[in-house]
Amino acid sequence: MHAHTEGFDSERRLLVVVVITAIYMLAELVGGVLTGSLALLADSGHLLGDVLGLGMALGAIRFARRPATAGKTYGFYRAEILAALINSMALVVVSLWILSAAVQRLISNSKVEAGPMLVIALGGVVVTLVGAALLHAGVHTSLNVRAAFLEVVGDLLGSVGTVIAAIIILVTGWMPADALISAIIGILMLPRAVGLLRSVVDVLFESTPRNLDIAAIEAAMRAQPGVESVHDVHLWSITSGFDAMSGHVRSNGRPSEDVLHDLRTLLRDHFHIQHVTLQVEAADHADDGACCVADPRCFVPSGVPRSFVR
Repeated sequence: MHAHTEGFDSERRLLVVVVITAIYMLAELVGGVLTGSLALLADSGHLLGDVLGLGMALGAIRFARRPATAGKTYGFYRAEILAALINSMALVVVSLWILSAAVQRLISNSKVEAGPMLVIALGGVVVTLVGAALLHAGVHTSLNVRAAFLEVVGDLLGSVGTVIAAIIILVTGWMPADALISAIIGILMLPRAVGLLRSVVDVLFESTPRNLDIAAIEAAMRAQPGVESVHDVHLWSITSGFDAMSGHVRSNGRPSEDVLHDLRTLLRDHFHIQHVTLQVEAADHADDGACCVADPRCFVPSGVPRSFVR
């Protein structure tokens, strides 16, 4: 119920951020046309990309709430991950574009209208601060919200950098300040974008979630009464905040239903794993390869080196 409430809260926050970002994008577009500022027009294009990305994140959250079907038994949770993948790749592209544009501007030494640039950039600082504050609460529970938050932070860095550059140009008349500030913003954005992309790829490759230690989990399971051994353990994430696990447990004679109950309680309450599938095998269970392939005592398929089997 708590996760369900968090999902609706993240959706409302995203919707507000989309609206205020879209409004400010239009303000920058009008300001760029009226003042003839290419920098403002370019930034309005950047904000258009953010509006599309944030809108995609919002749509993915709503799509993920669709019920599971016979063909998609886990439902549509991965829609969030796909949207986060697209957004993270867009962040990388935007970072590289900023660096490229900064180099070109340094070469051309383009003239910048610093007065209007400063006024509109100050408005951008206010808008992005509001957006970042709204999204910050969800950065640890949703990769999608985290992607949206990083986009807004990128906008905040851009607005602050534009303010600094405008002040430098107004005071000293040194036009390259705009390009140098833009390059710094691109450099700061790139590692964050790459980090998000790596997190998304980990989910798609069903890697062990970084918040879970498989060795510690296996040790805690073996310490439970009635557990002789644990093998064929797999940990992965369905989506951000929704971890899953499967595994085989050999009992030492204690009733299987009691062992299963204690293990499920341990994994749910202590390790916060939401979806657990365990097979409890009796002490005299035959190792004929029919149930698992990860136990060294089980059958290893032909052509698979035993060193590949855990």
